[in-house]
Amino acid sequence: MTHVVVVEDDAMNALLFRKLLEKRCGCCVTVTESPEELFALVRSGEVALVLMDVSLANSRYQDRAVNGVDLCRILKSDPATCDVPIVLATAHAMRGDEEMLLAESGADDYLSKPVVDHTAFVARIRRSLHSEAA
Repeated sequence: MTHVVVVEDDAMNALLFRKLLEKRCGCCVTVTESPEELFALVRSGEVALVLMDVSLANSRYQDRAVNGVDLCRILKSDPATCDVPIVLATAHAMRGDEEMLLAESGADDYLSKPVVDHTAFVARIRRSLHSEAA
């Protein structure tokens, strides 16, 4: 079963993402805000994709506050985890935000929140999963 890690600090978004990924994509989902748990899961080699919130209110790593861009950079700079696709999920949806956030983070894709078109969300995740398998 395809394992997806959702890094999200909003309980409602986390629940929506989990339900869509489990029911519509057939994925096994782990939701976490912990950078340590995220890194351990991705380094295990069993994670097919990370869905990463950009703004993380409670995440700390090595005694400093971190956001999704920081965590994405760390994953993409590690040879053991750099090939795992990361999709940023953010409410930062102003003109230019997508390009800026993708460039800053090294993420593979971007989607804006709130997710209202569930079919488009599922299609985007499936595309990211299939590009990882190619």
